[in-house]
Amino acid sequence: MGISTVTAARILRGQTQGATGEETVLEFEKFPDIGLSKTYSNDRQTTDSAATATAMMCGQKTNYHLVGLSDQARAQDCSSEHGNDIPCTFDWFHSDGRSVGVVTTARITHATPACAYAKSASRNWEGDSDMVGVTGGCKDIAYQLINNNSYAKVLLGGGRQFFLSMNDSDPELNHTNSDKQRLDGVDLTQVWKDDKEKNNLSAKYVWNKSQFDAIDPRDTDYILGLFEAGHMQYELDRDNGTNGEPSLAEMTQKAIRVLQKDENGFFLLVEGARIDHAHHDNNAKRSLYEVLAMEDAVKMATKLTDERDTLIIVTADHSHVFNIAGYPERGNDIFGVVSNVGDAIAEDGIPFTTLLYGNGASYDWGNRTNVSAIDTTHKDYLQVAAAPRESETHGGEDVSIYARGPMSHLIHGVHEQHYIAHVITYAACVGENSQRCENQPDTNLNAANSNSLNYLNVICVMICILRLYHVHL
Repeated sequence: MGISTVTAARILRGQTQGATGEETVLEFEKFPDIGLSKTYSNDRQTTDSAATATAMMCGQKTNYHLVGLSDQARAQDCSSEHGNDIPCTFDWFHSDGRSVGVVTTARITHATPACAYAKSASRNWEGDSDMVGVTGGCKDIAYQLINNNSYAKVLLGGGRQFFLSMNDSDPELNHTNSDKQRLDGVDLTQVWKDDKEKNNLSAKYVWNKSQFDAIDPRDTDYILGLFEAGHMQYELDRDNGTNGEPSLAEMTQKAIRVLQKDENGFFLLVEGARIDHAHHDNNAKRSLYEVLAMEDAVKMATKLTDERDTLIIVTADHSHVFNIAGYPERGNDIFGVVSNVGDAIAEDGIPFTTLLYGNGASYDWGNRTNVSAIDTTHKDYLQVAAAPRESETHGGEDVSIYARGPMSHLIHGVHEQHYIAHVITYAACVGENSQRCENQPDTNLNAANSNSLNYLNVICVMICILRLYHVHL
């Protein structure tokens, strides 16, 4: 979600409301503090979500494809995991006695959410079916989520295939996905349920919207929701029926209501993951509607929390080679064709769309197609790419950071990406800053950026949400 994506989504939001669009302000653009994040990794000028999310969730830049490991580890090398794991957000907040959760529209084992809780030499080791031939005793990411992070109170997303035994039918598909389901024969959803029952905890496992809607956060302390075998559906395609899926905003709402019951505060990671996926397909319309779905989640987070005790950080792990150009008139459909008149005309006389990509599968081989004869506003239309690739790549430019709440003023300029994690630990007094809030006098909680608050709720959207409470000495 780079700056061009935010700009295009801003225009789209306005146009869906009957305005020209350019003057619109998205919910997170109202936040009082803003900065920029430098997204390069230790070994790549333009990198992937595992390295960037590790920077944001763990406070260190690392190498391409590594999850929760330092840059001394080597991708795909199991032996290099040992001794190179680093503490990250789930570790920090759990160690301080606070609740944690993650919400995503991707597989919950995908790179960005995994960096909050897992340690892996490969982001691709999501299930044991992805680790055939790997030696050294490393555990897949799904295994780690259930067995090493049983304290996590909210886990919502897709990726059910990595949790089900190869011998079991998927409850939605009514057949096995034998290429991806677990080769060890273990049903991790049952492991999760057995653990909660053994410890007399109020817990619900769900896989569709009707089951999700039936959960009452007032009497439920743990939720595991896996709504698709793979990634969840795009917002434009989402089935809202009985066996469908909740929206990102609905998942965020329920997550916060469960986590808010912890008087010590909480950490919640919320990821609008499919913004990225649609961009990789050169599909601007699906991507931008995913941004609007994420904005709805931000609105929900601001509605349910108090700026005096909750830090919300909205950012992205990286950008894409996505461009807005061509001198279109004010209010021109953001998915439309640039008027082929005046200084907007192309040298070959063939019209083009406002939105274009630097590379990707939609490269127009041979002569350019006259897009005037095509419905470029259809959700399946793929904007033209300048260079051919099987999948569009990430962009290497800085991305925005938006923040509100206690310590949000620390987001103030151009930052290294791993700085975000240090803001979180400093604001919440966890991890390396666990002693910071001790021996500080009580002050008025009305000061939104007070540094005397001991317990913070953090929501990271992407989103980060933290809540702070008064220190009582």
